[in-house]
Amino acid sequence: MATSFLSLKKSSSSGALNAMEGDGFEYSLGPPDSGFSIFLADRTKKIHFIRHAEGYHNVATKETGSNDCLLRGDEPASAHHLYDSRLTAKGIAQAEALRAHLATRPSGARSFTAFDLVVVSPLTRTCETALHVFGQPREPGKPAFLDQVDAPKNSPEYAAGVKVPPPRFLVREECRERWGHYVCDGRRSISEIAKEFPNFDFSEMVHDQDVFYSDERESDEHCCDRAVRFLQWLNSRPEKCIAVVTHSSFLRHLFGQFGETLKKDDRDDLQRLAGNCELRSVVLCSHGVKDGQKVDPLMPPSANPSTVRMETLKF
Repeated sequence: MATSFLSLKKSSSSGALNAMEGDGFEYSLGPPDSGFSIFLADRTKKIHFIRHAEGYHNVATKETGSNDCLLRGDEPASAHHLYDSRLTAKGIAQAEALRAHLATRPSGARSFTAFDLVVVSPLTRTCETALHVFGQPREPGKPAFLDQVDAPKNSPEYAAGVKVPPPRFLVREECRERWGHYVCDGRRSISEIAKEFPNFDFSEMVHDQDVFYSDERESDEHCCDRAVRFLQWLNSRPEKCIAVVTHSSFLRHLFGQFGETLKKDDRDDLQRLAGNCELRSVVLCSHGVKDGQKVDPLMPPSANPSTVRMETLKF
């Protein structure tokens, strides 16, 4: 089922969706009735969005027929057995199947799809999915020419002895699942997760503990807001072929803001709910008006104002 957030033009959380107004995102390019858009090639990059593979929380909701099994009850959310849920054996098999598909999916001049960068949500199930789909990442800080591995087996490149660098795995909070309310969408501390995924690059994470999770669900407006900010961050990256391992609700809030000028079948295909370990590839085009703008790290709402006015004390 497709979900549209095209009517959301402003965010009540920060107002950042105002950034979409006037930058051309809400309009088609080219003659109004041409049915085409033309973009400068150097302003585009291919983004391969991947929803995480099946997790135990997915199985639990299917078996019970509702999301009530994901509520914390009287215990802390972190004590729930589905908190920051992991992949099932079926989920691991799904990820390995996608890896095999990418190994035979032509891209560029190669017989397989290779990525310059893999961006990963910090939740455990996305880290696991990335590891099973792409294998061990390149060590943070290590140049590509010092870390070369064999091309996928059975490929012409493998037979020719071609070596390729594994991609970096960069963990970003912005592409995590819509947080709050459901225990599966909280995360463990980064200090704990990093021990399990030692070659993932966590250097751009700001908070060790999960400062975003609460009993209240993140608003649609705020999730849409950070999804667009995430696109702005992706656009600032030098890499041209990027994979993003993320979540269904985050993708729903991202893609639901686009596609207004597409034909219905394409719009529905873009905005529909992603299946477990589904790959959805898009071309991200910058209109140039946001290039070079700084993208601030994702921060939780401030609980206290930075300035407090006190009444004058009278003696």
